Amino acid sequence: MIQYLSNPQVEKELGTRLKQHRLDRNFSQAEIAIRSGLSRRTITAIERGEGCTLTSLIALLRALNALDTLEGFLPDPGISPIAMTSMLQDAPRKYASKPRKTPPPTPWKWGDEK
Repeated sequence: MIQYLSNPQVEKELGTRLKQHRLDRNFSQAEIAIRSGLSRRTITAIERGEGCTLTSLIALLRALNALDTLEGFLPDPGISPIAMTSMLQDAPRKYASKPRKTPPPTPWKWGDEK
């Protein structure tokens, strides 16, 4: 359970998983360094759990063809139901309505005229 680990332990676990992912795809650190634009030394540090920047992590995941794993990490929440109702209520009109035809005014009568 990763939630019970300290931050340095999580970094180490993440580095171990990234290294295993790299090895499963049969890439060397040098190949990943070329593909990601990072130095081999940076990749070694990440795999040891010594931390990295978010930009380095994204570059590494992209080089491993694993950038889509971020979707599972933090999926797109979509539109909330409250936002959806406000969007529907404030929707712009698409068509103009036809003018209503009003009957011509008739002169007023008492009702006993013929």
